[in-house]
Amino acid sequence: MNPDKLHRFLFQQKHVRGELVQVADSLDQMLRNHHYPLPVKKLLAELVVATSLITATLKFDGEIAVQLQGDGPVKFAAVNGDNQQNFRAVVRLQAELSGDSFRELMGEGYMIVTITPRQGERYQGIIPLTGDTLTSTLEGYFAQSEQLPTRLYIFTDISQQNSAAGLMLQVLPVEPQQAAADFAELVVLADTVTANELLTLPAEQMLYRLFHQEQVELFPAQDVRFVCGCSRQKCESALYSIGKEALGEHIAEGKLEMTCEYCNQQYQFSAEELQQISNQL
Repeated sequence: MNPDKLHRFLFQQKHVRGELVQVADSLDQMLRNHHYPLPVKKLLAELVVATSLITATLKFDGEIAVQLQGDGPVKFAAVNGDNQQNFRAVVRLQAELSGDSFRELMGEGYMIVTITPRQGERYQGIIPLTGDTLTSTLEGYFAQSEQLPTRLYIFTDISQQNSAAGLMLQVLPVEPQQAAADFAELVVLADTVTANELLTLPAEQMLYRLFHQEQVELFPAQDVRFVCGCSRQKCESALYSIGKEALGEHIAEGKLEMTCEYCNQQYQFSAEELQQISNQL
């Protein structure tokens, strides 16, 4: 398997397009320093794949945030990414887990997709969490936001080597009746996909296994990367905004420790360093 790639493909004789994403190294980088419960790691891995697939359907230059908000043990889970398939993710818990299913983790709530192009207007779509899986919520999102029938398959393997993968089929917005018939035919084939195949087979082999009777055009792959973006310099810049009084409290304590919620990297500032910042305010 060639990990951490997004593949777009098109059926030349069908009004359907598709995407296939596989992540391993980048997902492992994201999860390795966190001590989330196993079901939470799985949820976050699924959300990374989902965000990649959503981003790949859009033609924009900018950033995207896909958030889950619920009243269950998981209060908030989000993946921030961009059109270059760079991502980072965070989750916040508000109670002990009572189960490991999507509904048991999230409870009732919403999925919020926010697209912020570098030029143009910001878009936000909000839909309720539906069904018992993230994929059913995502299919609802596509039905509402783009009004295009969409089928998604997302699998994860959270173990010593974390990995996740997703496959998406979506009708093209042309000749609705024929597109619907094409889509239904291809979904029957895609429904035979297994977790092991999607997680381990190279994209070309995976698509041939499922659709060898079709003419499939596979476009050049795009790298998927975990990019946190935190740094000591950014933490220091943030300290200038908290004010002399707050800095004074930390100076009295002798130090300040800041932890990045995306990668869990810790940055420590001594009382002397904090005093230097305070002197400049």
